[in-house]
Amino acid sequence: MTNFDDREKGFERKFVHDSEIEFNIKAKRDKLIVNWVSKILDYNDEQKNNYLKKVIHNEVEQHSDEDLFKIIKKDLEDKNIQDQEIRQKMAEFLAIAKTEV
Repeated sequence: MTNFDDREKGFERKFVHDSEIEFNIKAKRDKLIVNWVSKILDYNDEQKNNYLKKVIHNEVEQHSDEDLFKIIKKDLEDKNIQDQEIRQKMAEFLAIAKTEV
């Protein structure tokens, strides 16, 4: 049983480690997205921080990239930013975050 228990604990540690990495990648991606949107909307630091809280709240509540996309799309609807550009930026920022985490 000891080998089985050790293996089980190893898998649990790996799962926790992988979950932490995924969380950190998404957090970094979200921060990059917030910076991008904030520049487009000409937000000051306080507005940018509030927007970051909004995005983080979505991440905690929904865990969905599609919900994040909808938030960004709605916030940028007056700026003529196309869906494809938003999705491209989300993918670009995710790739950047993966290399930085």
